[in-house]
Amino acid sequence: MKKHILSISFLLGASALFAQDLTSKKGEPILPEADDWAISMNADPIFEFIGNAFNGNTKNNAANTNWLSASHTIVGKRFINEKTAYRVMLRIGFVNQTFKNMVANDAEFGTVFNFPDKQGQVEDKYRHSNMNLCIGAGKEWRKGKTRLQGYYGADLMIWMGSSKDKFTYGNQMSPTSNASAGGGSTTTMPTTTVWFTNPDSANFGMPDSVGARTSRLMQNKSGMTFGIGVRGFIGVEYFVFPKIAIGAEYGLGLGYQMTGKGRTEVQTQGGSPLQVANVDYEVAGSSKFGFDTDMNQGKIFGFSNAGTASLKITFHF
Repeated sequence: MKKHILSISFLLGASALFAQDLTSKKGEPILPEADDWAISMNADPIFEFIGNAFNGNTKNNAANTNWLSASHTIVGKRFINEKTAYRVMLRIGFVNQTFKNMVANDAEFGTVFNFPDKQGQVEDKYRHSNMNLCIGAGKEWRKGKTRLQGYYGADLMIWMGSSKDKFTYGNQMSPTSNASAGGGSTTTMPTTTVWFTNPDSANFGMPDSVGARTSRLMQNKSGMTFGIGVRGFIGVEYFVFPKIAIGAEYGLGLGYQMTGKGRTEVQTQGGSPLQVANVDYEVAGSSKFGFDTDMNQGKIFGFSNAGTASLKITFHF
């Protein structure tokens, strides 16, 4: 009986010793250590690639709860010790896009052309620019003595953004419509491109329609958006390889966002005698306040949510 007890005690002791030996066969530590740095990224594309590699469905989707990808935010860490880390979040985005479309040249309307000559074209142009900036800092505490690690903490975030649309047209708008003897003309209704201007639309930057217009958009400038938020989080990671972990994170956030007044400029006609002028319109600002889990917070704050939850992969070095 004593032999059995001693044998069982030895096996339990050996198992416990093996469980605490968190190093690879090459002697590499598996868990993060003091002064380690880490960077997290969305793991969904990895799982999609693996899934597509083993079946014929090229549209195979990974399990997904939309973290990091929705906000395009980089998340990094620096470990104070093996159980505590500082977190930083950063998104810096500046975009300038130009879209062009060719339309009929109104100045040649009515001109007789001999084939293969045809009416000329002029260029309409749409320039879109936006700026998104999100920065944050936080602290993380970890639990667990095996490859499976839990963690929790809090982040403080601030963000700002703005956008601007500017339009130029090849055909000029005139207060009078006159056809010249040579076929040239000026018109109060120039041929004009109307664009899809919603960046979230699949048709963004494409012509919506082309036709004669008595008024047309020249510029649309949003007010500056500014927000601040605090977010508590909890997550879990499993270290599949030394210093490489797969995990998921969820949080509860409180935030406030405000957008200042914007401005819209429209080219239009009016007065007696008829005149053409660019008229400015003020666009009202807005504000938002939210307290919710990450998934709903993303809908409240749009681009500015610096973290909602999902599968992620973290590299430590």
